Amino acid sequence: MSQSAAVCPAWQETEAPASGDSHDAPLAPGTPAGTVSEATRERLYQFVLPLLIQLDRHIDVRLVRTLWQAIEAMIQFRHRAHGLLLSELGAFLLSPDKAPAGTKRLSNLLRCPKWSAELIERFLWQQARERHQALVEAGQTALLLWDASVLEKPESQRAEGLCAVRSAKAARLKRIKPGFYTPPPGPAVFVPGLHWIALLLIGLSGPPTVAAMRWFSTRGKGTTDARAVQYALLQQCARSFGGAALHLFDRGYAGTPWLAALQQGRLRFVLRWPKHYKLLSQEGTVKAAWQIARGQRSWDTRLLWDAKKRCLAPVGVLAMGVQHPEEPGPLSLVVARRGRGQEPWYLLTSEPITNVEEAWQIVLSYARRYQIEMAFRFGKSELAMESPRLWTWERRVKLLLLVTLAYAFLLSLLDEPLLWLREWLLRNYCHRTGKRSREVAAPLYRLRAALSRLWQDHPQPAAPRLALSSG
Repeated sequence: MSQSAAVCPAWQETEAPASGDSHDAPLAPGTPAGTVSEATRERLYQFVLPLLIQLDRHIDVRLVRTLWQAIEAMIQFRHRAHGLLLSELGAFLLSPDKAPAGTKRLSNLLRCPKWSAELIERFLWQQARERHQALVEAGQTALLLWDASVLEKPESQRAEGLCAVRSAKAARLKRIKPGFYTPPPGPAVFVPGLHWIALLLIGLSGPPTVAAMRWFSTRGKGTTDARAVQYALLQQCARSFGGAALHLFDRGYAGTPWLAALQQGRLRFVLRWPKHYKLLSQEGTVKAAWQIARGQRSWDTRLLWDAKKRCLAPVGVLAMGVQHPEEPGPLSLVVARRGRGQEPWYLLTSEPITNVEEAWQIVLSYARRYQIEMAFRFGKSELAMESPRLWTWERRVKLLLLVTLAYAFLLSLLDEPLLWLREWLLRNYCHRTGKRSREVAAPLYRLRAALSRLWQDHPQPAAPRLALSSG
């Protein structure tokens, strides 16, 4: 099997200016849009080429081509309610007049028994390992972001694998709005859906890399629970990264079982600790986290950017040595005081803190965890990951992983050497005049909109090249 593929002459990353100045970039304002369309499609092809080569060993080359085209169709079709309907994607896979044929091709790809979702999972994991190696060689700290969410399917009843999940949409609708009547109180609302665990790898700067996406259910034939999926991912991380990565967790992971698993695996971690959870202080007394830090002055105060309020805000930091009452071992508690009216961050970490710079490093590392919250938001609102209408579990997971590949490709376009390409796309195909839009550091939503319009204006040839050959 040959892996060779001719790179489009219009796409040469080495020609991009080191400074990122779009005026000196190869894609000047007068560059034909068809050339840029061909170049960006070539980059998508090169991105998924290792996966296509593996699939070519198992399935027909026509299905391999369909997978590549399906990812392109998902980027083009932007509709939250219908974005992953096979009947809608079929029109973008071929053409509107041949939508039934395109839908049939997608259906054949998803129901083919000769390949499984594990192929895509291994491909994503390999991408994360390569990013981890690049960060280590650059002398940066590799951060592994953990979090969980749900995919809500309130209208579905008979699709395979659906279970009860807590509805975040219902909680938002019941939230009190100023000037309106108080919504009726009551317990949490549960709807049919799927549980979702994500793992991203990121540095202290730069875009994240998708390491793993797992969906599971607590009902049906393949029933499991969150802890089983989390422990399996944790063991995989221990084998692949060892102690060379720093794991970041939100308060949902706080507790004795998860802390014991991290310490047994000798993994480095930062865990946001609830303020009422108990810890053993240096004086040997068991107290709540907020009581241990009460009355102690901050070591240092800095002005940090508040992304929510879009302003600089003073943040104080201090650290102290602690232990867990049930899991002995040296730990550090880093407290980030974010100002009056905001609850401090209580960050429990395995890293030894001996000076103020090390304390700030923990705070800034944990601040990067917000990137995974943005990943969930982008997947649901922009990539329509709650819209699939497939009966069987395996086909649904395959489709969701194809969307994950599209998301991973969009993230790859946020690399610093491609600044000139992003500016060209946003200037010519998703222009905005507002100051806020111009100041956005990583305009992923606008970037996808620009690619969608570009590719629809300049569609690919009827029979796209696929440089794969059996041998």
